[in-house]
Amino acid sequence: MRDEFMQAAIDEAKQGWSEGGIPIGSVIVHRGEIIGRGHNMRVQLGDPLLHGEMSAFKAAGRQPASVYRECVLYTTLSPCPMCSGAALLYKIPKIVIAENVTFLGAEDWLRRQGVGLTVLRDEECVAMMRDFIAARPELWNEDIAV
Repeated sequence: MRDEFMQAAIDEAKQGWSEGGIPIGSVIVHRGEIIGRGHNMRVQLGDPLLHGEMSAFKAAGRQPASVYRECVLYTTLSPCPMCSGAALLYKIPKIVIAENVTFLGAEDWLRRQGVGLTVLRDEECVAMMRDFIAARPELWNEDIAV
């Protein structure tokens, strides 16, 4: 059984796909409460920076550094270098990743910087990304700059 926070990230990913975008979702949790949630909105808003994690940061808004240092970032896909950089900038101590099978982001870099990572290998997320990549390879390649 998955926890409520990863389920919220998955729900965000599904919303993104239903909007014609890329199915990647994320939530930021502080002391057991979601303070930011979002999904990849590059397609919907034409914004190359709005990956799922970046959308969650945008939704969380301005927070004191002390808040972000106590947060956990949940994401449905291994975070890319841009999203990893944002997590490092705000000193997020832990990231929970649903899957890293379809895409392996900057996990080694995050670990070297002391970020705790938990990779769940969630089969629903693996299947969702595989289905998306098969259906929209050109959009996926654009998202990962291939």
